[in-house]
Amino acid sequence: MTAADRIDAYLDTLEEWLHGLYHGMIEHPSFEKIEKEAEDTADVFMFACFADAFGIPSPISYYTAELLPYLSEEFVQWERRMWDRESLIERKGQQYHF
Repeated sequence: MTAADRIDAYLDTLEEWLHGLYHGMIEHPSFEKIEKEAEDTADVFMFACFADAFGIPSPISYYTAELLPYLSEEFVQWERRMWDRESLIERKGQQYHF
């Protein structure tokens, strides 16, 4: 193994290590926050469309019932998440307390 090969191997290892460090410190926490925010936004949309699933009368439920065939898979997951979820205030508070 020549010196140039060892230097290339060292640089590859350094590049991999620095990428892992960057991903762990900057990218991954950002992705988690973006995913949580997207999930919250989707939950609010589903709740606005299907509030009657939780006993809250909604005049638009008659019209949003037409969306149910398109959202049936998401509806089951959303309903399970909503019943298991803590309050929205607690969830939002978790974003700011590490």
